[in-house]
Amino acid sequence: MTFLFTARGTYDKTYDEDGMSWEKYIEWSKLTHLTELVSLDGMLNEILVEPDYNDVDDWNYIHVVEQYQTGFFTSIDFVFKRLNKKEKFNVLTVVIEPEKECSEINVDGYEFIGYELLDQDFNISALTNCGGFDETFLPTDLNDRGLIDRLEKAYDIKKRLFENNPEEHHADTNVIAVWRHETIGR
Repeated sequence: MTFLFTARGTYDKTYDEDGMSWEKYIEWSKLTHLTELVSLDGMLNEILVEPDYNDVDDWNYIHVVEQYQTGFFTSIDFVFKRLNKKEKFNVLTVVIEPEKECSEINVDGYEFIGYELLDQDFNISALTNCGGFDETFLPTDLNDRGLIDRLEKAYDIKKRLFENNPEEHHADTNVIAVWRHETIGR
């Protein structure tokens, strides 16, 4: 497994920026059971790592799949070097398309929080930023952070999303396992 790293802004009941307060988001998404959203969707949980794209060395740390920058980086040290800190933020480590259940994998200093389904461009969460795919999954299939708890369920939802919505770009997804650092940024 290849572990990658990122830092993301927080999105919870204290958020009231960009015209999308927490209350408005909960009303729109119908995810009334969320206590916070820990998503890899850059529109909901902004990427706080700002690489210098003119620095050739930075490209050694920017993770790319095909032609898409994923918003993930190959080094936690690089994440901290390029981190645009906020008062509160999430330091995450992720695995793209894991082959085994990750909830039982101990990553020192991190807590496993679930699986995200990001579109093939690594931009939009099919779980929390598409208005729902009720024919495939329900809000109750997501945990209180907007993620899926079990790998088998994540791959099942991924498969059915694409089968049920073959023309929908955001329904063709990557399964990504997510761990959050227990203390940094909290």
